[in-house]
Amino acid sequence: MSGCVTVIGTKSSKIASFDSPRAGARNLFMATLLPPPKRQKVFHGIPVPEEIPVEQSPNIVVQFVSEDDGSALAPAVSLPADVSREDLQSLVNRLTSKADEPVPFQFHVALPADAATKESSRIVIAKSIEADVLSHPSNAFSLEDILVVHCSPQSVFRVRPATRCSSSLSGHSSPILCASFSPTGNLLATGSGDTNARLWDLFTETPSHILSGHKGWVLCVEWEALERKLATGGHDSLVRIWDPKTGKPVGDALKGHTKWITSLSWEPIHINPSTPRLASSSKDGSVKVWEIATRRLEYTLGGHTASVNVVRWGGGGLDGKGVLYTASSDRTVRIWDANGGRPLHTLKDHAHWVTTLSLNTDFVLRTGPFDHTGKLPSSDDDAQSCALARYNALVSSTSELMITGSDDHTLFLWSLFPSRSDSNQLSEVAASNGGKLKPLARLTGHQRQVAHVAFSPDGRWAASAAWDNSVRLWEGRTGKFVATLRGHISAVYRLTWSADSRLLVSASKDTTLKIWDLKTYKIKTDLPGHTDEVYCVDFVADKIVSGGRDRTVKIWKN
Repeated sequence: MSGCVTVIGTKSSKIASFDSPRAGARNLFMATLLPPPKRQKVFHGIPVPEEIPVEQSPNIVVQFVSEDDGSALAPAVSLPADVSREDLQSLVNRLTSKADEPVPFQFHVALPADAATKESSRIVIAKSIEADVLSHPSNAFSLEDILVVHCSPQSVFRVRPATRCSSSLSGHSSPILCASFSPTGNLLATGSGDTNARLWDLFTETPSHILSGHKGWVLCVEWEALERKLATGGHDSLVRIWDPKTGKPVGDALKGHTKWITSLSWEPIHINPSTPRLASSSKDGSVKVWEIATRRLEYTLGGHTASVNVVRWGGGGLDGKGVLYTASSDRTVRIWDANGGRPLHTLKDHAHWVTTLSLNTDFVLRTGPFDHTGKLPSSDDDAQSCALARYNALVSSTSELMITGSDDHTLFLWSLFPSRSDSNQLSEVAASNGGKLKPLARLTGHQRQVAHVAFSPDGRWAASAAWDNSVRLWEGRTGKFVATLRGHISAVYRLTWSADSRLLVSASKDTTLKIWDLKTYKIKTDLPGHTDEVYCVDFVADKIVSGGRDRTVKIWKN
């Protein structure tokens, strides 16, 4: 038969009849089998996943500026957005010609006013610009923006955060009301409602001496900056001086106040290294300055009309010879010349009792010549020169600042003795206000009474604790709000900073201490252990001490 073709397949034979040769060829092509698929590569029986192409990180223009004065550190540069914080730190050190002796930096970007919240007003760069800033929930920044990154130099040493309780020291038979490390961190003094103060040896974490002599609660303890003497103030209206080496009293009690002692402060070592004087404030509304060497009262400050809650002996003043700051329940803060007690300023801005006061120089005044290097002064003159160098290094970029906290829920930041470059400007401002000095800033946000305020050792931060269960963080030089630290479930009583200004510790009525991470504004370490309210806390080197209503002193370490 014409047009017949036989096609043999691989599995069966088929005979098909076609009308033409062209149709047969087409069907022959359609019957051809495709090759088998390529065998997939496997690794130990598991298929190798397909490679995902890496997305290129976008570039962003960054302007690095100084945290101190806002000046540009270098021209704006274009960087990949995923550059790590460590690489940013290396870059800034190179741009500022500090590559040989690199300085650690903290970086942050300020949130616009419409994007700032009650919890934070800035974004700290902890990982990279892309991870922290561009991915921030506020969506306040885009790739087209010139990103202004503020650079804050950090201390060259780092304090390790405490993670455990190394000792629980018993001995006091009543609540512990105050605790303070000595300037070198070798000794610890505590005061209690059992009328005794105690000294503890921190090398062995054991009791050293019992300081018996007060007839009422020991309300405050204060170390001289060279660690030669310890002052205590009590509910019995007496001030006592002790020798910490022997635990014996130095002479009789200093008598003069008619009500209990609320605060003590020593004259700074860089002003008087050999025989520093002591200032005491009292519920009786007066402040007294004592000559410790001769054990006599030098003068009394009697301008307040209610309890004087805090006294601080500053290292500045018009002539650099020292100044006394006092805060009172008469709603005023007064400033006095430390040589003679002449009144200098009266600040009446608060609307309720002024209960807490802090200076940005508190840390260097308290520790005198002792720093992280551990070098000990060889003489009083050596101690004075070292203490003066530390003080001048701190106030070289800004003057001695004061922050006050009140039961009116607010705080005020003051610059009363500015540097010479700012003194004319401040005088003009005072003249325009009828001679009245205006505060640098009014710090609002707390919902209840402010319990405590403390400057960081480098003066760049200020932290305030309040009865609203929160801690608020502020810029130490401008008073601008930074963040709210939430975690406590009851009133926060006290705050203390680590020597490197990187860690903040809070003590609360809720029986806990909390160490805060200033990069995330979250709790870094929770320190439970007390069984009742924690009234006092202090931080030195890598050790934290706390005490409270449970009559137990706890030492915390890494």
